Amino acid sequence: MPKQTFFNLKEAKKERIIEAAVDEFAAHPYLKTSINRIIERADISKGSFYQYFSNKKDLYKYVIDQASDAKMKFLAQKLQDYQKLEFFELLRELFIAGIEFKREYPLFSQIGDYLLDGSNESLKEEIYADSRPKSNQFFEELLEEAVMKEEVDPNIDIKLTAFMLTDFSISIVSYFFENHNPENVDQIMDYADKMLYIMKNGIAKGDKNVIN
Repeated sequence: MPKQTFFNLKEAKKERIIEAAVDEFAAHPYLKTSINRIIERADISKGSFYQYFSNKKDLYKYVIDQASDAKMKFLAQKLQDYQKLEFFELLRELFIAGIEFKREYPLFSQIGDYLLDGSNESLKEEIYADSRPKSNQFFEELLEEAVMKEEVDPNIDIKLTAFMLTDFSISIVSYFFENHNPENVDQIMDYADKMLYIMKNGIAKGDKNVIN
């Protein structure tokens, strides 16, 4: 986390530093990013940088936190009445909202893509150790409620399923952007329905429940 001296700055200066960092981390994989380019773009000295952050990773993790907060606010706005949705309908809306967030926040999304590209597994594991518990807990709560409402199989391992949904929610959005046009709304809806069919019915051959 940033040092208190960073939080004591005027809002405009804090925003300038974070914008410079976001631009840099979105333009290059982490190992190729440069503190010198960030401080030049933010118009601060290197000495000032180390008064605000311990090192580059400290700033990077703060930017990741900012991206996560922005995504949670975005999802909250998109799913204000999520309690009214059946579990699989909610999953559908979450995946669609994830696609929309990636489209509307391209710099945050590019930072996330670099994190997932396998070029720095130790950093990825460190970031995941911080962020995964929140996502897992979110899905666990949804699953527990869905079990109570008899919308999902009560015999599932909720913690394992939540863990899988966390990974699935990340990879499925990336797959969509690699293979489809993110501006095509009909394609997004069709993709979400296909994804949901698999989630609800599995891949074993046999009688399937048709999603309404």
